[in-house]
Amino acid sequence: MQQHWPPLKRAGAINKVIMKKDIENKEDIKLLVDSFYEKVKADPVIGFIFTDFAKVNWERHLPVMYNFWENTLFFTGAYTGNPLDSHKRLHQALPLSASHFEQWNKLFADTVDALFEGPKANLAKQRALSISTVMKIKIVEQTADASKVF
Repeated sequence: MQQHWPPLKRAGAINKVIMKKDIENKEDIKLLVDSFYEKVKADPVIGFIFTDFAKVNWERHLPVMYNFWENTLFFTGAYTGNPLDSHKRLHQALPLSASHFEQWNKLFADTVDALFEGPKANLAKQRALSISTVMKIKIVEQTADASKVF
């Protein structure tokens, strides 16, 4: 039997390469944020923090997150809040752990990777990791250090 190179495709077989695009605009940000928070709400590690404990008002929270990420990736000036303060208040009511931050990062990176690829997608993952690492240090680790008795 003669071999063909490149191999012949079988009739009816569909070889589809799905090309992901980079994050380019606010609509892409909305897709990312909406998809991410759907994963968060269903997540067994951190979902309860958002749904049961903080009882996030999604109609208010999502537009804030759209502006946050648009500003973070495109420097629009659309976000002026202080996420560290709100997370510190949350931590006082419900102690957050390093594993909560790690799961948040995993879900965010997985969501970006599922939807996008390119320099802005990589920047989104890098900024998310940087921001959450600073928050974890300032909230979890500094709180733990402050509670130690010498």
